[in-house]
Amino acid sequence: MGINIRKFAAIDIGSNAVRLLVQNVIERKGKLVQFKKSELIRVPIRLGEDAFVLGEISEKNQARMIKAMQSFKLLMDVYGVENYWACATSAMREANNGLEVVDKIRQETGVAIDIIDGKIEAKIIASTDLKELLQKGKTYLYVDVGGGSTEFTVFNGDQVVVSKSFKIGTVRLLNDQVIDSVWDGVKAWVKEHLAAKDNVEIIGSGGNINKLHKMSGRKMGQPLSYIWLNAQYHFLDAMSYEDRVSELGLNQDRADVIVPATKIFLNTAKWSGAKKIHVPKIGLSDGMIKTLYKRETSHA
Repeated sequence: MGINIRKFAAIDIGSNAVRLLVQNVIERKGKLVQFKKSELIRVPIRLGEDAFVLGEISEKNQARMIKAMQSFKLLMDVYGVENYWACATSAMREANNGLEVVDKIRQETGVAIDIIDGKIEAKIIASTDLKELLQKGKTYLYVDVGGGSTEFTVFNGDQVVVSKSFKIGTVRLLNDQVIDSVWDGVKAWVKEHLAAKDNVEIIGSGGNINKLHKMSGRKMGQPLSYIWLNAQYHFLDAMSYEDRVSELGLNQDRADVIVPATKIFLNTAKWSGAKKIHVPKIGLSDGMIKTLYKRETSHA
């Protein structure tokens, strides 16, 4: 057949949820390597609430993390995953006991976790299939909204111009942990790098913008408009949390964070003058698998 299917996994330990992504990596002689999603499991462990409010990961969530990693490990075995990479972002970065928790998880489950900073996070995300979307001569602002931080990257065509991570995220906003000066910093940065540009388009990633795209009924590849997003923000914001869960069918841990996430995208679009938001359904875990695969093959 001349086809070789390998399995790799990424464990993304975010501030709002913990995810396991398993991908099939399809190698064929003379063809480009393909990455196809095999399984995605999302566990609603909100570490950000602990880290940003209490300053540390609680005993309860430590126990839940250990159980989640044990199950991920078993699932990876069942799927026949040959290698994985586990990364933790801003909640673990900022928790006073983040390193201790990582150590405890490694001892109890054998899963080794890297705590990565915002710069590395942005770099991993930029290594995804993003390049295929980017057209020459166009300016894009890539916005990855997480629970604890948002990564911004400016692209000129497929070239990275500048990127920055800000401590503004959905879980932080829900817990009133974002002061006005942080918003001002984002606004100033966006305007500094994009004010002179025409026709900026946003590329959005993260669970919330993917959910918004699904709710919009648009086809895969069709962008959201600023006008629709603005109307959707007011519609969601006016609704109670209970109604978002029961009437819109949102997950409990999505129904609250979707409002601050929409606000981040809306403000970013307003400040950059972007009228379109592309939603390619890629994120940190896709980039982690690509990075891991490249690392493996360059050592081979």
